Amino acid sequence: MLWAIIVLLCVVWVVSVVLKFFVGGLIHLLLVVAVIAFIYNFLTGRKNPGDSGSDL
Repeated sequence: MLWAIIVLLCVVWVVSVVLKFFVGGLIHLLLVVAVIAFIYNFLTGRKNPGDSGSDL
């Protein structure tokens, strides 16, 4: 029984170490995509000549 718990903990530890690299990379990739989308939206923006800017 003790060996089963030790093996289970080791397997969970190895899986968490492996997933940390993939998930960390994915989060950084999503952050870069969000920053690029924000900059693109900021630079292009909506250019409506008749829009006064108020939504009231």
